[in-house]
Amino acid sequence: MAVAAIAWGTVSGARVILLDGAYALVGLLLTWTSLRASAAASGGATARHPFGREAFTPLVIALQGAALGATLVFATADAVVLLASGGSQGTPLSVLVYSVVAGAGAAVVARWMGRRVPGSELVTVEAAQWRASAALSAIVAVGAGVAIALAVPLGDGFTRYVDPVLVIVACAVVAPMPVRMLRDAGRELTEGAPPPPVLAAILAAVETVRAEHALDAPTVRATKLGRKLYVEVDFVVQPGRWDVSDEDDVRRGVLAALAPLGFDVWANVELTTDPSLVD
Repeated sequence: MAVAAIAWGTVSGARVILLDGAYALVGLLLTWTSLRASAAASGGATARHPFGREAFTPLVIALQGAALGATLVFATADAVVLLASGGSQGTPLSVLVYSVVAGAGAAVVARWMGRRVPGSELVTVEAAQWRASAALSAIVAVGAGVAIALAVPLGDGFTRYVDPVLVIVACAVVAPMPVRMLRDAGRELTEGAPPPPVLAAILAAVETVRAEHALDAPTVRATKLGRKLYVEVDFVVQPGRWDVSDEDDVRRGVLAALAPLGFDVWANVELTTDPSLVD
């Protein structure tokens, strides 16, 4: 699809088709990087990485967001230059035909990927890129169709500006995706709180265990790194009433309550009589 887009865009002179081809080529490179990161992350802990290499997942997602964002910035700047220089030679009919073909292909791939591995963050990001490509193609197709309809009353001079305008519109539509990828990956790499739904599920699980053991409200800290979920739960208890086996029971309860979330949970559950140790 990338090669076809670049060839089609070069022959027709349509910058918006070239943008789609460049977007696809960048996606191919990033997909290969994602596969390598997935293999490394699933390799588990090593002597050099005793806590595993789950950080590769958000790191690759951040690289994807940065590369896609740079592609959109370059395409937008090129479109502005084209507008200032009198437009493009690309014909709306060629853009319309390509957009329909490319959009249908991207929609099929996005649906297939989403159903194959629904729990993988890397696959989710990849499928989101294909869905964005399908949506982008649909918007470009509509714009090209409108341009064809207006070509008769407005004249051929109008169509010269259709291609760069469509490029700018397409970039604006896709722009939120790399921004979201960078934001989410940055949150994980800087050990920020997990997404609100995950955090709410953690707090609900801890509350269930707290009620079962009649404990006071604990201090809960959590962060997510790829498929790994770090949870720290600190309970302050009265001296002389709890021993190590009781702490083990609470820890097992927390782990069991967090298991349905589907993450690789690393839980640290502590019972202490000293409130200063949980600050």
